[in-house]
Amino acid sequence: MGQSEVNFYQQQVVELLKQVIEPNLKKDIVSLGMVRNLRIVDDYVYLRLYIGSHQQQLKLEVESKLSSLSWCKKVYIQICTIPGVKITLGISSGKGGVGKSTTAVNIAAALSLQGAKVGLLDADVYGPNLPQMLGLGQADIEVIHTPTGDKFLPLEVQGIKLMSVGLMAEKNRPLAWRGPVLHKIITQFINDVEWGELDYLLIDLPPGTGDAQITIIQESPICGVILVTTPQQVAIADVRRNIYMFRQVGVPVLGIVENMSYLICGDCGSHTYIFGSGGGEQLATELQAPLLGQIPIDQRICSGGDTGNPIATSEQASPAGEVFRQIAIALHTTFSTIDQLNQL
Repeated sequence: MGQSEVNFYQQQVVELLKQVIEPNLKKDIVSLGMVRNLRIVDDYVYLRLYIGSHQQQLKLEVESKLSSLSWCKKVYIQICTIPGVKITLGISSGKGGVGKSTTAVNIAAALSLQGAKVGLLDADVYGPNLPQMLGLGQADIEVIHTPTGDKFLPLEVQGIKLMSVGLMAEKNRPLAWRGPVLHKIITQFINDVEWGELDYLLIDLPPGTGDAQITIIQESPICGVILVTTPQQVAIADVRRNIYMFRQVGVPVLGIVENMSYLICGDCGSHTYIFGSGGGEQLATELQAPLLGQIPIDQRICSGGDTGNPIATSEQASPAGEVFRQIAIALHTTFSTIDQLNQL
């Protein structure tokens, strides 16, 4: 089979795969980045299908669509999923210091309060601070034996299952891991954690667009990302670089969270836009993705992160707590097949 023939057949396969629609996001599985490593060897089609635990029917749909190929003797589909996990979301930012990890913790807490089973994977290999934000000190990671091999057992804190690279490092020591070691650790954390049954697994990604971020995205069934930014134009410019990376691998941006949006006057309730305004709305318009929430500046957000009491839990009636609750509702609306949240 010549190269031109392979290219023609591959184009045929891709066009058929684009007819398979993921029911929640209502987009085809190719544009969602769920189909990867597509190869045609002789008269055989090989591909990887990255799905959640509740999306097994997509494999049957792919097989059905590709059965119309007269030249294809057999389709080999490798299912890539995290056992028991329905929805895997990335929480990302273009730069550090915009409150990405704080946002990840509070979204997880808000989802948990609404009755969802939530896990947090702290994959920020350069600044893994989710354990502290949930009030967890140094803790030993337990390894258990399962039919599919040894697995890490996540810690459970405040109703959230947590695994963090920070739990593997010595206190106050830098995580100075080079490429091959970093890649191995990341893939282990994606594939070798026994999460049990989860509605959502939130992955706190490292900021920026380096090797670690690309490895996590390519090795995990992330079905979309939430971008965290601040209002000023410098932060927006960094997020645009992030967007380019996600587009390269076909992972959709599900929404924007604008952090540090405004300061509320304690006396009159007026809003002061310390870092400017409009950045999140500008990004949302560019991406045609919803602006999920604008989080005000609130000292209780910071102190809650320092003491392990996320504001989404400790101050639910506060303006910031309400924003996180609305983000949880918006995610439920997007992924409306999750039965546990039907009563929102």
